[in-house]
Amino acid sequence: MILYVVGFGSGSRGCMTLDAQQAITQSDLIIGYTTYTNIIQRFFPDKTCLSTGMRQETERVRMALEKAQRQNVALVCSGDPELYGMAGLAYQLQTEYPDTEIEVVAGVSAAFSGGAILGSPLTHDFAVISLSDLLTPADVIEKRLRGAAIADFVIVLYNPASKHRPDHLKRACSVILENRSPETVCGYVRNIGREGQCSRILSLAELRNTKLDMFTTVFIGNSETVEISGKMVTPRGYRCV
Repeated sequence: MILYVVGFGSGSRGCMTLDAQQAITQSDLIIGYTTYTNIIQRFFPDKTCLSTGMRQETERVRMALEKAQRQNVALVCSGDPELYGMAGLAYQLQTEYPDTEIEVVAGVSAAFSGGAILGSPLTHDFAVISLSDLLTPADVIEKRLRGAAIADFVIVLYNPASKHRPDHLKRACSVILENRSPETVCGYVRNIGREGQCSRILSLAELRNTKLDMFTTVFIGNSETVEISGKMVTPRGYRCV
């Protein structure tokens, strides 16, 4: 028996890799956050699903490891299971279930699926930072934001704001503005690959005063990022002439 930790992408069937589809097909049971299992059941209606709510990650992974002792289980995560997903936690808890084999199945992260919608903002070096302070202290997040800004990385922000922390994006932009021009080209995409998808390219100064939510991925360009024909592009230095 095996536990597949599966990244299913942004939520559209097109963003789900063939490996992810195969792992889910080979599984007897699907386990995940309620929002994610609802998405998966649209594509695999015959599969049995179990779910837990927000902030029940440890219980969810333990349940998956327990069930995987008797049957093949797919523990589903949006995007990629290593990037803010359950892959690391599954390995941490595997010592309690030494007979359960784990296989991580990579998925398409919102950084790449969202970046493709905006154009090509990630052609050069970039940093991915979550603004959620549930598991990472706010001062650590600010330190990482400041370091990425100083190093002139393109920055991708996950979890930019929520009902309980509406000003996190504004604060993050203020930190980045210490070392980045207000005219820096930025962009965001909401509901990537799902109903209601929308996107916008704007300046860092405009982004600072924009209200977004947890379903949005934010892209902050570096000093060379430009807007070309309505698309956000970060050059890598190739000769164009």
